[in-house]
Amino acid sequence: MFGGGLDASGAWAVSFRKRDDLLFCWIERGECRLTRPHCAPLQICQGDFVLIRTVTPFTLTSDVSIEPIDSETAVATTGNVRLTLGAGGDRPVTLHAGKFAFDTANEDLLSGLLPPLVHLAACDTSLGRVRALLTMNEMEAREPGPASAFIIVRLVELILVEILRTKRSQADEATTGLLAGLNDPVTACALAAMHRDVAHDWTVGELAKLCGVSRSTFATRFRTIVGTAPIDYLLHWRMALAKDALRCGERSSGEIAYAIGFKSPSAFSTAFTRAVGCSPKRFAGNAATKSR
Repeated sequence: MFGGGLDASGAWAVSFRKRDDLLFCWIERGECRLTRPHCAPLQICQGDFVLIRTVTPFTLTSDVSIEPIDSETAVATTGNVRLTLGAGGDRPVTLHAGKFAFDTANEDLLSGLLPPLVHLAACDTSLGRVRALLTMNEMEAREPGPASAFIIVRLVELILVEILRTKRSQADEATTGLLAGLNDPVTACALAAMHRDVAHDWTVGELAKLCGVSRSTFATRFRTIVGTAPIDYLLHWRMALAKDALRCGERSSGEIAYAIGFKSPSAFSTAFTRAVGCSPKRFAGNAATKSR
C-alpha cells in the first residue's frame, strides 16, 4: 500500500536488501535508475510502474556511481517510511512505493506467478488501469473516509490482478514460473491436466504423451519454463491445496490426503511434514490459533 516512497533531488542512492518481498513503485515526477546484480541498469521515468520481487537486492539511484544508503537503516533512523534524499533542487524525483502482503499459507505460490521484475512504461497502454487504481489508492490513503481500510485492501488486490493480466508480465522469455508455464502451449497442457485432476497418479511419461512430445523433451521443457520438475510441481501444488484445506478446517487430514492423491493419511503426513516443516495436525492447529 502507499505510505512509503521517497522525495529526492541532486545526487542520491538507496539500496534494498534481499528479502523475497513483493514491492512496487510508481514515479510521479522525475526519473531514476534501478540496478540489480548481474543485470543492466533500468531507467524508470515519470509515470512508469515497477513491480519487483526482492529475490536479489536492488538499488534506486540518480547515478550508478554513488554509494547507496541502506533503506532499512534509513527508515529505522528517521522513523519514517517516506525518505528524503539528496540535496538541492535539481532533478527532483517523487516516487511512491509499497509492498504486497499476503494473508495466505501459500504466499510463495502466488509470488511465483510473477517474474522477478515487471516494468510498465508510462506509454504502455496496459498501464492505464493500473495507474487509475494506484491514484485511487493514494487518494484513499491521504483522505481516508468510511471503510477506507477495506477499500485500500481491495484496490491493492485489483492492482496485482491487473499486473498479472498485462502481456508485459507474461512476455519475458527469460522468466520462469507458473505464469510462464501457463503461457507455453506444451507446459500449459500439462499444468491444466494436473490442476484438473490433482489426485491422479501422474507420471512424466503420461504427461508427455498428453502434450504430444517425447518424455525427455517434455521433462526438459517443463523444468526450463516452469523452473521445477513436473512431479515436483505436482507435489508443490498438492501441498498448496492441503494447506488451504487445513486452514479451512472443514475436512479431516485423511479426507484431504485422498482428495489430493495420497494413498494413505500416513503417506500424506510424511510428505506434508517434509515439505512444510510440521505435521498436518500441527499446521491446522496453528492456523486455527491465528484465526482467533
